[in-house]
Amino acid sequence: MNSKALAWTLVAVSLGAGCKPGRTITLLDRDLPPRSPEKVLERVLASDPGPTRYYSAKANVELSMPDGGRSFKAQLRSVQDSAAWVSIIPALGIEVARVLMTPDSLKLLDKVNDHYFLGDSASTQQRFGLSPTLTLLQRALQGLPVGLDPNEKYRSDREEGHYVLTSKEKRRFVRAAEDIAPGDTLDRDRDMGDRRLERTLRKAEEKEAIVHRFWVEPDSFRVARVQISDLVHDRIADVRYEERGGAEAHFLPTRIRITLSEGERQATGILELSKISTEGPLSLPFRVPEKFTPLPATP
Repeated sequence: MNSKALAWTLVAVSLGAGCKPGRTITLLDRDLPPRSPEKVLERVLASDPGPTRYYSAKANVELSMPDGGRSFKAQLRSVQDSAAWVSIIPALGIEVARVLMTPDSLKLLDKVNDHYFLGDSASTQQRFGLSPTLTLLQRALQGLPVGLDPNEKYRSDREEGHYVLTSKEKRRFVRAAEDIAPGDTLDRDRDMGDRRLERTLRKAEEKEAIVHRFWVEPDSFRVARVQISDLVHDRIADVRYEERGGAEAHFLPTRIRITLSEGERQATGILELSKISTEGPLSLPFRVPEKFTPLPATP
């Protein structure tokens, strides 16, 4: 998988099951036995079941956007590497919006105002300020380690009761990724000065540096959090699998927090998932009614 292609989804569209596990006891870092990055990576790969062909669920979604917050219910359907379909139903069971995301396009119906949008990744980026990434959304819904490369070299650390794998970029790039992140997570770390950070980001641009970090549960070796920092474009995707179902639900996430930031802009989506199914085939209907007109350009 090309990590540079992993960028920005619309937080499961910025338009607008199983039992929950019990509370876990957070281990202190000193309670975790040290493990080499090769051993942690081996265990993570062994615990990764890989993507399922079909996925469907109902979701309660809460969005926090620069222009305010909103919440709604949605139906999600996904066919691996093909498309993801979202139907947004805020109240009274009446659909107000529908979205179809493919690897290189986004289609959107605004049923409240009778508008539609059809665009490739470039036009979506221009229109919404963020470009959709099907891979990120699909792997996040299934609780998979987004962007983990089995052939990559990683550093291993212990943090907040988890093992942490960090892509083996130069340490100054890793520090720069922490400094531009919304929350600085490295303990006992001092931020770079502005001039040094600026110089480091210029070097990162020459290398097209992207830093991946994976927080790994010490018992199951499933990934609990993924952070992807694109230093060149000052973009960060942070995916947290806050709750998972039990064995009967294939340990799929039932609560996911996705935070996307680009410069000063930040958007967060929290998905509470239920009635999760991996059965198929699935229908992903999308048709633009004749009376609909193109979504107006932003002022």
